[in-house]
Amino acid sequence: MIRNNVTRLLDARRIKYEAMPLPEEKLGAVEAAAVMGVPAGQVFKTIVVTRSGRGKPLLIVIPGDQEVNLKKVAAFINEKKVYLPTEREAERLTGLKAGGISPLALINRGFEILIDQAASSYDYIYISGGQRGLNIRISPGDVLELTGAKLAAVTVG
Repeated sequence: MIRNNVTRLLDARRIKYEAMPLPEEKLGAVEAAAVMGVPAGQVFKTIVVTRSGRGKPLLIVIPGDQEVNLKKVAAFINEKKVYLPTEREAERLTGLKAGGISPLALINRGFEILIDQAASSYDYIYISGGQRGLNIRISPGDVLELTGAKLAAVTVG
C-alpha cells in the first residue's frame, strides 16, 4: 500500500477511497486507464492553466480522453485569456512532477480548481494521488468537498 500525504489526508478525514498503484513512469490518463482496466473517461487528469493577469494558476481536472477548452475556462473565471504552461513550468508552479499533479495534493495552496462536469455522472472517478505511480478511486463529491472545486463545462466539444 502506497502511503503519502494524499492517502494520509483521506484517512484522517475518513474518506472512502481505493489506492490504485501504477507503474512509476509517467503515464497519461488514457494509459493509466488501460493499466487499471477502466474507461479512459473515468480517469481524470489535472491540467495546470495560468491566467493572463495576476493570480495563482488554476487546476483543471478533466476526463482523460478529453482536451481542455481554454476559452471555456477563461469565460468561466472571467479572464480574457488563460494559457497552458510548459510541463516544466507546471511542475515548478505546483511542486509536483507531471503525471503526479493532483488537486488532492494541493489543497490549501491557493489554487482555484475546476472539475469538468462529466465527473458528476460517475459514482467514483480515478484521479492522481499526488505522485507518479498512484491513482485514487474516489467519489467526485468527496473531491469537490475536499478541494473546494467548482464543476464547469471546460472540455472541447
